[in-house]
Amino acid sequence: MAGALDGIRVVEFASYVSGPYAGMMIGDLGAEVIKVESPDKGDPFRSWGRVTYSPTFGSVNRNKKSVALDLKTAQGKADARLLAASADVIIENFRSGAMERLGLGYDALKVDNPRLIYCAITGFGDTGPYAKRPGYDTVGQATSGLLSLLTDMDDPRPMGISISDHLSGMVAAQGILAALVARGVSGVGQRIDTSLLEATLSFCGENAANYFENGKTPSRATRTHRAQVFAFVAGDGKPFVIHLSSPQKFWEGLVRVVGKPEWVLDERFSARAARSRNYDQLHNELSSIFKSAPRGDWIDKLLAEDVPAAPLNNFADVFSDPQVEHLGMRVDVPHKILGKVGLVRGGLRMSGTPPTIRSVSPELGEHTQEIISALRPGGKS
Repeated sequence: MAGALDGIRVVEFASYVSGPYAGMMIGDLGAEVIKVESPDKGDPFRSWGRVTYSPTFGSVNRNKKSVALDLKTAQGKADARLLAASADVIIENFRSGAMERLGLGYDALKVDNPRLIYCAITGFGDTGPYAKRPGYDTVGQATSGLLSLLTDMDDPRPMGISISDHLSGMVAAQGILAALVARGVSGVGQRIDTSLLEATLSFCGENAANYFENGKTPSRATRTHRAQVFAFVAGDGKPFVIHLSSPQKFWEGLVRVVGKPEWVLDERFSARAARSRNYDQLHNELSSIFKSAPRGDWIDKLLAEDVPAAPLNNFADVFSDPQVEHLGMRVDVPHKILGKVGLVRGGLRMSGTPPTIRSVSPELGEHTQEIISALRPGGKS
C-alpha cells in the first residue's frame, strides 16, 4: 500500500537529530528521502556505535537513501543543485547562512524550482542576536525554559533525551506537511523556518500562559502540584506514578485504596486547591503508606478504583509491556550484515495510507551513483 507522501522527493542536508528526525517522519509517510552527506565520515552520528551499525544514527535515518557529496568542491555543489532542482522538499539544519554561502539557500534554489518547499532548522532562528550561536539540544532546552520545568534549579541535571532536537524535528515535519497542502492549492513552494528555541518554547505554552497570567515563575513542582501528579516507591523498591488530575472521583478512589476515608473531609486534602497547597504533606503521608506493599498490589488496587496509575517503567519494562507489544511499537527490520535491527515505529496509525519502515539506515554514499548519474546530463556517473 502506497504511503500518503508517495511520489514526494525530500533532499536532506542535515545531521545529528533535528533535521534527520524531520526527514525520517516524512519518509515513514512514504516520501523518498535522499540524505546528502560528506564523503569522508558522513553524519557524525554514524560513529556513535559499532562499526557495522550505529543505533543512534539508525534511530533517525531509516527509510532514506545516502548520497555522498563534497560541498566544498564545484562538482559537489553542482550535483547538490541538481538534487535540489529535482526535489519537492529540502530539509537543512546547518548554522544560519551556511547554505547561502554554498549557493544552496532558498532564494537561489527557488529560481529553478519555484515549487520547492525549503525547511531550515536552526538553534535560535535565522535572524536576531543569537542567530550565529551553535545550537545543540541541551542549549535549546535551557534557553527556552523547558529544562527549568524538568530539573531542580538548585541542583540542575541535564535530561537523558534530546527533547529540543526531537521537538524541532516534529515542528519542521508539521510545517512541511502544511506547505505541501498549500502548494497543492497555489502551485508554489515556500520557505519554512523553525529552531530549537522556537519549537521548545512553543511546547511550553501551558506554563507560559500561566506565567503571563499570574507573573509567577513556574518550576518543576508547579505542574505536579496543580495536576496532582505523584511518584512513589513501593515496598518492593519499584517506582510508580499516580495522576489525579481534576475529577474528584480519582481522589475518592485513592483514599479508599490507602485506607484513609477520613481524608475526604480533611480540610488539608478535601479540595484540589487544598491538596495543591499541602502537596508535600500529602506526598509524605502517601509515601509511608505505599512502602507497606509491593508495587503490583498497589497498581491493581488503584486501577480497580479507576485511579490513573502506572508503573514507572524502564526500557526493559516498556518492551515487555503487553500493551506496547499489542501496539507493535518495536519493529525488527532486516539488515544485510546483522540480520535485523530493532527500531521504534512512529506514533501514528493511518487506515488508508499507513506509515511504514521500509529499510534501515543506508550506508554512507550507498545511493550516490544511482541518484546522481540519473540527474546529470547524459546520465554520466
